[in-house]
Amino acid sequence: MTDPPKDLAEEAIGGRSAQSTFPVAAPCREAGLSITEAGQRLAQEGPNDVPDRKAHPLRSFAGKFWNLSAWMIELIALVSLILHKWADLWIALLLLLVNAMLSFLQEQRAATAVAALRSRLQVSARALRDGAWQAIPARELVRGDVIRLRSGDFVPADARVIDGTVQVDQSALTGESQEVAGTGGDVLNSGAIVREGEATAVVVATGPRTYFGRTTQLVASAHPKLHVEEVIARVVKWLFTIVGILVGVTVVAATAQGLPFSEILLLSLVLLISAVPVALPVMFTVSMAVGSMELGRRGVLVTRLSAAEDAANMDVVCADKTGTLTMNRLSFAGARPQPGFSDADVLRCGALASNEADQDSIDVAFLRAARDSQVLEGAGRILSFTPFSPKTRRTEAAVEDGDRQIRVTKGALRTVAELAGLDAAAVAILENWGSAEAQKGFRILAVARAEGEGRWQLVGSALLHDALRPDSRHLIEELHSLGVRVKMLTGDAIPVARGVARELGLGDVIRAPELRVEGDASDIRVRDLVEASSGFAEVFPEDKFLVVKSLQSAHHIVGMTGDGVNDAPALRQAEVGIAVSSATDVAKRAASVVLTTEGLEGIVDLVRNGRAIYQRVLTWIINKIGSTILKAGFVVIAFLLTGQFVISALGMVLLLFMTDFVKIALSTDRVRPAQKPETWNIGPLVMLAVILGLAMLAEALGLLAIGWRQFDLGHHPGQLQTFTFQTLLFFSVFAIVSIRERRAFWASWPGSILASALAADALAGILIGLYGLAGLRPLAFTQTIWIIGFSLVCCLGVNEVIKRLSFAYLGVEPAVT
Repeated sequence: MTDPPKDLAEEAIGGRSAQSTFPVAAPCREAGLSITEAGQRLAQEGPNDVPDRKAHPLRSFAGKFWNLSAWMIELIALVSLILHKWADLWIALLLLLVNAMLSFLQEQRAATAVAALRSRLQVSARALRDGAWQAIPARELVRGDVIRLRSGDFVPADARVIDGTVQVDQSALTGESQEVAGTGGDVLNSGAIVREGEATAVVVATGPRTYFGRTTQLVASAHPKLHVEEVIARVVKWLFTIVGILVGVTVVAATAQGLPFSEILLLSLVLLISAVPVALPVMFTVSMAVGSMELGRRGVLVTRLSAAEDAANMDVVCADKTGTLTMNRLSFAGARPQPGFSDADVLRCGALASNEADQDSIDVAFLRAARDSQVLEGAGRILSFTPFSPKTRRTEAAVEDGDRQIRVTKGALRTVAELAGLDAAAVAILENWGSAEAQKGFRILAVARAEGEGRWQLVGSALLHDALRPDSRHLIEELHSLGVRVKMLTGDAIPVARGVARELGLGDVIRAPELRVEGDASDIRVRDLVEASSGFAEVFPEDKFLVVKSLQSAHHIVGMTGDGVNDAPALRQAEVGIAVSSATDVAKRAASVVLTTEGLEGIVDLVRNGRAIYQRVLTWIINKIGSTILKAGFVVIAFLLTGQFVISALGMVLLLFMTDFVKIALSTDRVRPAQKPETWNIGPLVMLAVILGLAMLAEALGLLAIGWRQFDLGHHPGQLQTFTFQTLLFFSVFAIVSIRERRAFWASWPGSILASALAADALAGILIGLYGLAGLRPLAFTQTIWIIGFSLVCCLGVNEVIKRLSFAYLGVEPAVT
């Protein structure tokens, strides 16, 4: 913590602003700023954020000319210039420009999607405006705002504590790992994390005027390495090896024939570049951006790129009962007062032991019911408040009641009953009653009071009810149909948990403490218990971590929902950490997915979307392997058989550009998510791609042999190159139509964008055949029809049969709806 300049701290609390020209009223601790005053300050001083430093668009665009594929085209342009091949030069430069523009525009689109995500997922703050506590975006805070901080919050602006005590973690700001205490008069820095305690504070500096000048964000800019990238890296390395061997053979043979070195060099480089995933970065970027935007429209915000991939593989999700399976709107349903007390006494004491500023669901339920019943009239001033803690399992408040002071507390039934001095028999009777009520779906809390520092006296028990969401059971069944098991986690007692599980159609529920008794996550007995159970009751945050680790040790891909600061370790540990809509800032930062709506529907959408992205990426991988084998193998084998290069370096670059970049449209293709979790053990599918690539290679060479004899291509090098260009182009186009669908190709139509891209590719190929381009000489239209018909029959006829037989032989099940 650091102190801002004294005059700034004083002027934030009252008087004339050092950064404005209008007088401001001192914020009252009971009322805060008025909405009008806050609006004036916001207009004068600007929002509470620090603008990101963005690279200039021209610099980003210039970067598109500095990568492997750009270097290849630039080298061809340079050699064309030296050899005075002006047509080749202009075509190469045009390809270079179009390549850069496509990449730049798609990256800008993705950046826009991330910006939209950040605008929806911002730190919020509890601010006192016009005498009422309300949640507002942290960027709307102004100096003088009275805010409430509690465990799990990010400090949204530099703020001076005026009431309460907190422990804050400033390691992200200062590098110091030791927590610092903040109490009356201390200034908390923007970006620090409240680890423990609660406090009321007044904002003294915002935005770039804060001590560290750093905006707290929930969406990290890091891009973790995806498993799919590792898979593709291995595939590309293997392809490079194969293509490298083919190129080596070609170079030796061409040199022996005395062909020009420049021609050999260029075509060799182009063959090598055919193994490079030129369009992969753009395809990934667009695929993830499209997926994220679609999920965003459904109330699911992806904060880590790996989440969509992991969601495709997820086979277990551990769901918090409150807010995910239930409505997360507790209501006061009744009371069981002790002798000498009334229902109103239970409600009054419970409400006094609540804090509205925290917006806790239990506190809100008591306060709402107390106001409706008017039992708080004449209530004294709250002197101090101790929030709920997993360690104490209760809240406590000191209240000024006339000329005396009383203490009130509410919390877990056994905890408060033992605090009030009830013996074991009385506690057992109370718990038996509580168990019976819990079977009906009620949550039971005990309420007690004490005079001054005297002994606690049990006032009674309160019944709270949180109704199940009407769609929870249906969505659990839908997740089960997708091969994802649901395990319920709740801090409620075992009777409540079993009652809820019975309503949801889940199986057996056990007490989480039983896991800790058995051992750690690697213990086989713990794994067996976790595996066999459908839910866990009396869960502490550390139990969630234990459940996740245990499931992972059994080779499950785990999703985990959470909302509190102590859930962060479990959310980070899970492959798919899911912060629910009411989660603390720390939980949202730790998670890879944040739900903006309550319930399981967002998780179902996440699973389907992740599997759709998986299907699109897998289609790209299969196409890349098959097309590389086709193109590189065709050029090399044709050279060895004919003694001449059947396509020029420029023609090959044009072909690679047209076929690779049309595959970007796969990122928006219409796909059918699988009904079971996916896996990156794609060996059988890689083998399928090799089989199809070899089949297309043999078929394309057969077509070349026909053209060689029928159209005398050996004596017309320009037409030979065009014939080769169209052959490789149309085989690639029709292969995409077949491979995109694991079932018969006619089982689903390509998405509109992919269909348009394929049609544009085909039309461009026909026009090049009719009119020629640089070294590609015009062909007779009948030859083009021959090529189209032959490749169509091979890819959508012969190879379709090979695909289905290969699926059966390799044991790959086609995706089903």
